[in-house]
Amino acid sequence: MKFIASSSSLLKQLQHIAGVINANTVLPILEDFLFEVGKNKLTVVATDLETVMRVQLDVEAKDNGKVCIPAKILMDSLKNIPNQPLTFTIDKNFGIEITSDNGKYRIMGENPDNFPKEPAADDTTSFTMTAAGLVTAISKTIFATSNDDLRPAMTGVFFELDKKGMQCVATDAHRLIRYKRTDVKCPRSDSFIVPRKPLNLVKTAIPASEDEITVSYNSNHLFVKHGTTQMSCRLIDARFPDYKVVIPVENPYRLTVNKNDFQSALRRVNVFSNKSTNQVALSISGSELQLAAQDVDFSFEGNERMKCRYNGEDMMIAFNARFLIEMLSAADSEEVNIELSTPTKAGLIKPSEQDENEELLMLVMPLMLNQ
Repeated sequence: MKFIASSSSLLKQLQHIAGVINANTVLPILEDFLFEVGKNKLTVVATDLETVMRVQLDVEAKDNGKVCIPAKILMDSLKNIPNQPLTFTIDKNFGIEITSDNGKYRIMGENPDNFPKEPAADDTTSFTMTAAGLVTAISKTIFATSNDDLRPAMTGVFFELDKKGMQCVATDAHRLIRYKRTDVKCPRSDSFIVPRKPLNLVKTAIPASEDEITVSYNSNHLFVKHGTTQMSCRLIDARFPDYKVVIPVENPYRLTVNKNDFQSALRRVNVFSNKSTNQVALSISGSELQLAAQDVDFSFEGNERMKCRYNGEDMMIAFNARFLIEMLSAADSEEVNIELSTPTKAGLIKPSEQDENEELLMLVMPLMLNQ
């Protein structure tokens, strides 16, 4: 079997899917890419058994055939070869010879029959949306997923679908993000939890454009298709916590601040906070917001004040500054509104302006004040 491919376009496509491959895998064949050659088309597949990604690119090929190629050595070599056509010749024993303008390289491949089979897309329900819509939904929620494997439901993003739109929810029990889109029409009401890793892979592999993508799912798997890129992953089989009960209905006090100024102040003051809690205390009165952090163990202390607009009783409340900084990055508006009630109840952060098709709500639990 023989085919000719452009070194730069092959590398670009492989970089989209290389993230699937785990560094220390149980099965050696999972360290390989599966190359499937058809008439002038090359399909490359990578999997870790839970997630499968495939890309397709144009090549010069007369034969059909398959081979597994070790991913690391192939990627490392392509990164160092300038853009030029490469000729791949595969023999009966899966030995691969790569010929460039000035060189010849040999890699030992593996039998493609041992490569894991992809999940079948049976009994799926499908809907379409823009690539930018999906990438935005992932970006605005994924950072709030939990790393706690004892609570698997929280390690992914919860998708809720109905005919009015789609909403994505992520929580790690300390904060919660709910992102709604109303420009997506789903055929029926459904919900499922998608793991963090495949969502991150989709976010990097798909450009945030107005292109249409197809999202399909069944009881066990999610399938995403965009042009020549496809991803399928196993869904998390767990029950997502009832997040609606923790979103406060009545938060009467409203604090409005410039997002960038507040984020910068938090970054500066957080340097002096206790590294295990990242606690920053906010004292709000009238049109002034004071930020204070201290690390008693090292006698570190940081204080700043900034202008704000506040409607409510004077209050002192403490939050994890790292959480606030990450959440503020998800808001695209110049100002953010923070809705509060008491120093022991959750605060709600909302962008002051939102697009008509989307709604972002972020909840953060306060920390006990060090008195």
